[in-house]
Amino acid sequence: FMARRLLVLLGLFFVFSISARAQGIDVFGGYSYERLGSSPGRNLNGVEITAQYKLTDWLGVAADLDGYFGLPSQPDGRTLHVMVGPQISFPTRISPFVHVLAGIGHVSDNGSTDTSFAGAIGGGIDMRIAPLISWRIIQGDDIITHHFGGVQHNARVSTGLVFRF
Repeated sequence: FMARRLLVLLGLFFVFSISARAQGIDVFGGYSYERLGSSPGRNLNGVEITAQYKLTDWLGVAADLDGYFGLPSQPDGRTLHVMVGPQISFPTRISPFVHVLAGIGHVSDNGSTDTSFAGAIGGGIDMRIAPLISWRIIQGDDIITHHFGGVQHNARVSTGLVFRF
């Protein structure tokens, strides 16, 4: 059921990014790792997709979607986040950026599920490798959620490609 929801959200996200091409958008997609800070903690692998509408060369609005799944050998752990917020970047060949995102997060942990507020504070570094393609060398975020009645801080690290339209 969680995988089906993720596919529907990815499909909607893709359709949105295709329809917005003419407006000047950056689209990031790649591998992402999250350390789920529950007890016991879990290492989750997944994907992250972000579309950023550029208001200026340095300021944009980012919409971020990610999904993570644990290894079959570990106890069940999955997360899904959908967040939006401002992103500030420096338009050079090697381009650092920072963002603050807010939205919702869903977690499944050993059969228990919860949906709550989610936020991300972080940033990273993009390096242009072709006129319209950059490599997101690294992105690091503190994912903040309010699952199961308490505040959790989960580390997220991502890498992948950024396509500029």
